[in-house]
Amino acid sequence: MKPAVFRSTLAVSAIAIALAGCLQDGGAISPSHAANGAPTPTVAPVAAPAPAAGRYGLPDFSALVEQVGPAVVNISVTQKVGRGGATSGEDPFAGDPFYDFLRRFGVPVPGMPGNGGGGGGRMPEQIQQGVGSGFIVSSDGYVLTNAHVVDGASEVTVKLTDKRDFKAKVVGVDKRTDVALLKIDAAGLPFVRTGDAERSKVGEWVVAMGSPFGFENTVTAGIISAKARRLPDENYVPFIQTDVAINPGNSGGPLFNLAGEVIGINSQIYSRSGGFMGISFAIPIDVAMKVKDQLQKYGKVSRGRLGVAIQGLDAELAQNFGLDKPNGALVASVENGSPAEKAGLAPGDVVLGVNGQKVDNSADLPRIIGEQKPGSVVRLSIWRDRKARDINVTLGEQAGEKLAATGGADRKGENASGKLGLTGRALTAQEAARLGVPGGVVVEGLGGPAAKAGLQPGDVIIGVNNQPITGIDQFRKLLDAAGNRFALLIQRGGSRIFLPVRIG
Repeated sequence: MKPAVFRSTLAVSAIAIALAGCLQDGGAISPSHAANGAPTPTVAPVAAPAPAAGRYGLPDFSALVEQVGPAVVNISVTQKVGRGGATSGEDPFAGDPFYDFLRRFGVPVPGMPGNGGGGGGRMPEQIQQGVGSGFIVSSDGYVLTNAHVVDGASEVTVKLTDKRDFKAKVVGVDKRTDVALLKIDAAGLPFVRTGDAERSKVGEWVVAMGSPFGFENTVTAGIISAKARRLPDENYVPFIQTDVAINPGNSGGPLFNLAGEVIGINSQIYSRSGGFMGISFAIPIDVAMKVKDQLQKYGKVSRGRLGVAIQGLDAELAQNFGLDKPNGALVASVENGSPAEKAGLAPGDVVLGVNGQKVDNSADLPRIIGEQKPGSVVRLSIWRDRKARDINVTLGEQAGEKLAATGGADRKGENASGKLGLTGRALTAQEAARLGVPGGVVVEGLGGPAAKAGLQPGDVIIGVNNQPITGIDQFRKLLDAAGNRFALLIQRGGSRIFLPVRIG
């Protein structure tokens, strides 16, 4: 585990950082002591009293902290690694200036390759330690934390606020949501009450507890800044954004509302420096508890699979497809032999709902489908040919859907001509067969509306308003019939996406 685990790059020099504590090299580390056999207090989850107004009208969190604090734990992890993270076959001392100095003067050092010190090029084992946070979710010793806190750990120790510590078993981890479930051998433990993250409101007070930089039982407070935040490569978690002070070591700690209910697990920060800058993200507790239930029962998380590539809708695309609002997930392509293909789902369909649950934007669909049990039958509400209809799909099991990202720079090509302002060539029969389409146009030069729409050289246009292209002449006819607003279906690399185009 590295000193900081980088999970998502959000901007140039600005990063979303997972909050596992820094690991430091050490010598032989004495194992943590097991439970000392002291009597175990029985503490049920108790509703924390509403914080009283302080001297200046701000809430006083002391009563809340007193009630919920005993259920928050410190997590220490131990990991055995080769020096410098070297793998077998590498020189573990490469780049070490002290080693280079001694080797230059022929001084033998035990463990150094080629010096007869017994190392023989093998990696000397090193012990590293890290810290994180967690919270008890049941009196029999189940603890929730982040997956990145315990990733690669050879030993995990859970320390309670009463100073007892326990060796913990990692029941299971789910890296997709960054949730891990631990189990300690204890009973009658204090545990948290879970709240409803959906009912939380932007602007309401929240409290975080954890071990930033190893400082145990640290309490910080702030407000919810936003809800349902989507981070790059995070299709399964609608993060709660807060301005609560969160730092490395807070990973896996609880985020409480004023009723003393956990509504999230602190997971990442947005930072240019690696420290707190006023933006932090928590995993909604409802997402975490669904993962926890599967980990506890099966030791892993199984997710439903639809087998489509999707993209978001903007106002122009919505108008092209006859929708009043840009809601739903636009199907860009359907995998061969997938559950979606077997059910008749097609490119150009817009998924508006699953089993009556609305799909407000494309990022909702992977999460909703992923929460369904593989093999279950779901009812999809779709929009096709400017009409609403329902289809049933029997889900498979696998990873979630790929989100086909739209975009592209404005690029002007030479010799641009025609209504779109592009030049191109027809697909060869072999190229069309490889793509599984009847025909298409390979973009070679760009200008005008085509460039403004985001088309790029090398894109393959395979449809106009969901009508497949069979050749150049038919492509021109489709453009003439489409008027001044239409959507192009293009193949870009391994993805298919729709691009809205406006003429004039």
